[in-house]
Amino acid sequence: MLTIDLSQKTAVVTGATGELGRVMVRTLAKAGANVAIQYLNNADLAHTLHGECQQLGVKAITVQADITAKTGIEALRKATFDAFGAPQIIVNNAVIQYTWVNVLDQAETDYESQFRSCVLQNVMMAKAFVPAMIEAKYGRVIAINTECTMQAMPNMSAYTSGKAGQDRVLRVLAKEVGGHGITVNQVAPGWTISDKYRATGQERQPGYEEKVPLKRRGTDQEIANVVAFLASDLASFITGAYIPVCGGNVMPCI
Repeated sequence: MLTIDLSQKTAVVTGATGELGRVMVRTLAKAGANVAIQYLNNADLAHTLHGECQQLGVKAITVQADITAKTGIEALRKATFDAFGAPQIIVNNAVIQYTWVNVLDQAETDYESQFRSCVLQNVMMAKAFVPAMIEAKYGRVIAINTECTMQAMPNMSAYTSGKAGQDRVLRVLAKEVGGHGITVNQVAPGWTISDKYRATGQERQPGYEEKVPLKRRGTDQEIANVVAFLASDLASFITGAYIPVCGGNVMPCI
């Protein structure tokens, strides 16, 4: 029987109190990983997640940090290394939220924020954590992308430009560090059911679901499952991948 065993490993999750991040933290902890929980504003949920990790028998820390600033990434690195030593897994999940409008009306600052939270987050997280992975000859870099990057639908320009830039950075990084036993992959969720949709009774979205080959929306747990898989040794020969977890709503092709 195959199992995902992340015991004796440490994972850093950015945006850990977000709709998807919170489930990633719980899932990685259930698989045995210690977790560094990065958050920006939601201290209460971060501390709740910390307690849940401890109840699962793993160690955790919470770190308030701005992942769009070098000082924030450095603070996250220091806190993680001080608590656990070098982590084996980083999950770059955080992203800045903003109002989506058409290109002509979208503020230039929204493009800048998406560049910082998508491209620069991944660059700075790599600089902070990958050198230790190179030294250890082992590591897992996992970033959250989106099906929207392939769709390029109206009003998505700032978000998809940031995520497309992230994609290219990480594909290059995968080639640069693969020889050191480090994998670099991206998980691309569709319109996922998470706590905010459950709380408002909006799990069903018939117009969207009809277009999905599996005829439903995915769940936050299904996204977290793929993250845990990529973090594990079961995924040891997968790198440079953009993996849609969206019921087939987008399909990369050759």
